[in-house]
Amino acid sequence: MATASGTKRRKGLFATKPIDVLVRETQEKDTQLKRAVGVLDLTALGLGAIIGTGIFVIIGEAIPTAGPSIILSFVLAGVTCVFSALAFAELSSGIPVSGSAYTYSYATLGELAAWIIGWDLILEYGVSIAGVAIGWGAYLKDLLDSLFGISLPDAIALPPGEGGTVNLPAAFLVLAVAGVLMLGVRESARTNTIMVFFKLAVLALFLVLGITAFHSSNFSPFFVEGKGFGGTVTAATLIFFAYIGFDAVSTSSEEVKQPKRDLPIAIIGSLVIATALYIAVAVVATGALPFKELAGSDAPLADVLDKGAGITWGAQVISFGALVAITSVVLTLLYGQSRILFAMSRDGLMPKRVAHVHPTRRTPIFIIGVCGVLFAILAAFVPLKSIV
Repeated sequence: MATASGTKRRKGLFATKPIDVLVRETQEKDTQLKRAVGVLDLTALGLGAIIGTGIFVIIGEAIPTAGPSIILSFVLAGVTCVFSALAFAELSSGIPVSGSAYTYSYATLGELAAWIIGWDLILEYGVSIAGVAIGWGAYLKDLLDSLFGISLPDAIALPPGEGGTVNLPAAFLVLAVAGVLMLGVRESARTNTIMVFFKLAVLALFLVLGITAFHSSNFSPFFVEGKGFGGTVTAATLIFFAYIGFDAVSTSSEEVKQPKRDLPIAIIGSLVIATALYIAVAVVATGALPFKELAGSDAPLADVLDKGAGITWGAQVISFGALVAITSVVLTLLYGQSRILFAMSRDGLMPKRVAHVHPTRRTPIFIIGVCGVLFAILAAFVPLKSIV
């Protein structure tokens, strides 16, 4: 079979879709998305996915094996992610089409590989959305109790299997985020950008308050006795998951004003900013509170301000910042999920009519609505573990 560009194309399950065909299909009226996202909102999209509750809790989970050398663990994890980020940056700028890894696979490996990877991504994003929403419900329950003395019943605030019957906060979050995404990509991006700036401000506040309790003696010994640098590497493998999310930027390729310029800047920029922030937070947290007191903490940053600096109100602000952080993660994940399904539908691997976009908002509202309802049900009724 010959493509429009005259090059040959493999047939059947291994048929590839050339880049010029992929790009041309983005201009079809019924499935044309709106190019309305600039580099600032795009970078915020990456930060929205990366800076979730990982930074608010990961230190407590990783520091027992690394000790103060957890600072190097963040560096190692960041360097590892750079190679993947460079690949996504090049592919997204060269193939400015929605779908991320699914679309790149269709253009290079063929239809079968694209179909498999597409469904892998759908499962990954779907379970993550539900799991993160469950974590949001648990955070909301604890925050309402600590700040206002409002105690939500476990039956409606916890997931099945952990004392709950139906997790209403988690379902509400997913449906609310889906509603925002239906408004349009510009509105969704701006909402996410506001939340990202807020959580960056919260982390900046942590750095300012935490540095007041800084003691250099907390860095000695730098490596955990008996584990050495091996413990640092082990912690880096756990910390790596705190970086996952920058690939969500590539799902927006079709809605970026200047994709060849803005996508690489946003992907690399969001990773660099997150890495620098993670390292700064690790330095201050470890310097303000001995690592043995941080080990195993579910809220290490809040503990640093409460126990290390004696600033209780700061710890409460950190907890609220974690709630906002989870919200932006859900928004980013649901956005990416909808665009992957949109790309698969337009390519005919799912019913094509599903890919229809709203005539004025230029968003695939049907896909967003279906995803919102399905994942709200999943978060409310299925006994999943919290992913935060």
